[in-house]
Amino acid sequence: MFVEWILRGKPSVLGICSGAVAGLVAITPASGFVDPTGALVIGIAAGIACYWGATGLKHMFGYDDSLDAFGVHGVGGMVGALLTGVFARTAINSAGTGLIDGNAHQVVVQIYGILGTVIYDAIATLIILYVIKAVIGLRVSEETERDGLDLALHGEVVQ
Repeated sequence: MFVEWILRGKPSVLGICSGAVAGLVAITPASGFVDPTGALVIGIAAGIACYWGATGLKHMFGYDDSLDAFGVHGVGGMVGALLTGVFARTAINSAGTGLIDGNAHQVVVQIYGILGTVIYDAIATLIILYVIKAVIGLRVSEETERDGLDLALHGEVVQ
């Protein structure tokens, strides 16, 4: 919300909701490993990064993501996973020691985890897309797209 407010001059309800979800997504990998200060920094970083993911990144690559699922969940998850390696505290969980407690290698481990997840997801998504394309196709007809999916597929009219 604050990033949107600063850059666009006013906050929106969508920005507030997206920011809340971004914070929740980003803190999920860190839960049980970071203290409140680390959680606050992760939330702030996620808000900034997810705003960029939902606006700048989407426009840069030109993909269609009307719900900003990748910009909020994908980017937020990566930010949270990476910063877990920074803010993990032994005082919170003895199994997790991050950069702040002197374990810089944990950041590298987190990067490997992020890269592995991105590669796995890309391959799995491509397989799923090829199967869907072969079975039912990936797009609706031009006429259906022009008329609108709400009307064509669900019989709903926007009033």
